[in-house]
Amino acid sequence: MTLQTPVLETERLVLRAHSIADFDAFARLWSLPEATRFTSGKPLTGEDAWRRLAMHRGMWDLMGFGYFAVTEKATGAFLGDAGVQEARRVITPSLEDTLEAGWVFLPEVHGRGYAREAMEAVFSWCSRAHRDKAITCIIDEENAPSRKLAGRLGFVEKARTEYKDRPTIVFWRDESIGSPAASSPPIVSNM
Repeated sequence: MTLQTPVLETERLVLRAHSIADFDAFARLWSLPEATRFTSGKPLTGEDAWRRLAMHRGMWDLMGFGYFAVTEKATGAFLGDAGVQEARRVITPSLEDTLEAGWVFLPEVHGRGYAREAMEAVFSWCSRAHRDKAITCIIDEENAPSRKLAGRLGFVEKARTEYKDRPTIVFWRDESIGSPAASSPPIVSNM
């Protein structure tokens, strides 16, 4: 299944496929302890960041969905990653056959609403392209900002478990909760 990654545009953001040109900013993001504490658990080397970048691109070909590079519309600056994946995690309850949502942004842009804006665009796209799949996410119990954002995005707690020896909360998105994305879908193109 070869699928061209759609391009989503919001008021302030462009969500698009990752490219080799993103690598330096991408590797910087994934090398920061503040960005990786609750994701990979440790800063990534350049080699590991390269593998992650390739995985993001490959997910689109394998699954028909994946992560987007999130850039600022006004400047083109790389801000972070947002999207959905099939991680095949060994976790209970299982998340297989769901769209597992995730987001990670450069620490210097935290608090500006970019993650929420990006994820609402992703969910709007998912509701059209993959409407039959549940949307889930996992969040480290100590990650209060992401837990708060998950609530704003319509996620509800389903279970508490452990993942990679860390207390983790499993969330499912409650589609009955409206979101601004439902009334103003992002502009989608296949560039």
